[in-house]
Amino acid sequence: MDWLLLATGATGAWTLLFVARSIERLLRAPAAHAVHFSPKGGCTDVVVAELKRARHEVLVLAYSFTSQPIAQALVDAKLRGARVEIVLDHSNENETHTDLPFFLAQGLTPLIDPHHAIAHNKVMVIDGHTVITGSFNFTNQAEHENAENLLVLKHYPDLARAYRENFVAHKEHARAPQSRPAAAAPHEHGATHKAA
Repeated sequence: MDWLLLATGATGAWTLLFVARSIERLLRAPAAHAVHFSPKGGCTDVVVAELKRARHEVLVLAYSFTSQPIAQALVDAKLRGARVEIVLDHSNENETHTDLPFFLAQGLTPLIDPHHAIAHNKVMVIDGHTVITGSFNFTNQAEHENAENLLVLKHYPDLARAYRENFVAHKEHARAPQSRPAAAAPHEHGATHKAA
């Protein structure tokens, strides 16, 4: 009789585990992806919309940054209580057209990556489940003039984890800005900004 109870218990445990995993799969959001193109393809609007959904954490690796709507969306995410971390290419320390001064003035503390010839990343990881990447720099020129692509990946946990780990690796060798570029006037966020 003991062997029957033991077998029933083991079978019940396996059944419970199977049911729990099935429920988890049903409740987990399905993986999704979307691709967008510029010029004038709405890439900036897509990035801003994703940032508006941020609740806990936004990690940014960026080469060039001159998009006022995206910069403001990052500030807004911070004001909602999300942790916003930014690592920029070292060119932003000396570039005339960069949102680095705006970030500093708004209380964000971007870091500078001097470790590479060019830190050419264009990546955001939002709340550990949304990854934004592609050739699209977070710039006005990328939106209005350049041929670029933007890929939004949602609920690909292995990809999000890999991008987060890569962010952490770059953050570890990054430093605070050494020189602060002159702040651009609010209306200088036009399409004349230099961007790759």
